[in-house]
Amino acid sequence: MRRRLVPAALLLPLALLLTACGGSSSASTDTDGTGPVTLDVGDQKGGSEAILRAAGELENLHYKIKWSTFTSGPPLLEAVNARAVDIGGVGNTPPVFAAGAGSKITVVAAWHGTSKGDTILVPNGSKLTGTRQLKGRSVAVAQGSSAHYQLVASLEKAGLSLSDVKVKYLQPADALAAFTSGKVDAWAVWDPYTSQILQAGRGRVLTTGDGVTNGLTFQVASPAALKDPEKAAAVKDYLARLRRATDWVHDHQEEWAKVWAKDTGLPYEVALASVRRTNSTRVAVAVDDPLVASEQRIADAFAELRLIPHKVDFAGFVDRRYNGGLPPSTTPAKG
Repeated sequence: MRRRLVPAALLLPLALLLTACGGSSSASTDTDGTGPVTLDVGDQKGGSEAILRAAGELENLHYKIKWSTFTSGPPLLEAVNARAVDIGGVGNTPPVFAAGAGSKITVVAAWHGTSKGDTILVPNGSKLTGTRQLKGRSVAVAQGSSAHYQLVASLEKAGLSLSDVKVKYLQPADALAAFTSGKVDAWAVWDPYTSQILQAGRGRVLTTGDGVTNGLTFQVASPAALKDPEKAAAVKDYLARLRRATDWVHDHQEEWAKVWAKDTGLPYEVALASVRRTNSTRVAVAVDDPLVASEQRIADAFAELRLIPHKVDFAGFVDRRYNGGLPPSTTPAKG
């Protein structure tokens, strides 16, 4: 069964994003599989469910998956903390903010991809040519998102700090409207928004997160679900399917772009550009010491900026039982 479209979906066509209104953080969708165990999975539009379905990995499920769609990572992790969701996928920064808030979350799986889709964009007519020139300028970014840390790290690399720019905390739909109407000087964001702006000719890249951010994405679970033997077994199977589906994307980029475009309403050319730049580069990696150290640096940066209330020991928010024979987290992204 295909899930219905969710009005609060994060990934919308450029024209719709310009006029998008607020909505609920999540919406319940369909259920796949059969059996006495139900795994409640948090997702984002065009995310895990779409990939699994396209790759044929939702067949022969001996447990049920109940899908809920969220607008972004932070509200998804709020649901994990509240035990409304057993597991869900997010970028590299939401778990740090959730950990800083004392949320009950556990990182159980990781993927490493390029950070070329994580960008700071400026309008075509902008006179800015380097990150250092952002001093005193307004920059839109979603608070607690992967783009938030990318902005912090990019500024630091240029010898600036977050206090040197005028940060406008806006969710992507509002940020896009502000960016295209000239109300902000720059926009720190991720794919497919990067691809949307570039394909539409509405802006250009000032800098990317390549070599600046760690390029990691995660599956984050509820500790309560992991303590339940039956749900823990379902999590193990679910992660194996998701890893195979992600590998399928790399080998079927055009096919996946067509599915993704249909599922999200993105123009095919935008979806394909994003797939080639970002989605197809991801490789499943172990939740290991280098990964923890990399996330710890993000946590320390936000603690120093007092954007999270206290120092976080990120090692206390990971579970390595699902690593299996996966390569280290430093494994290069796929070309």
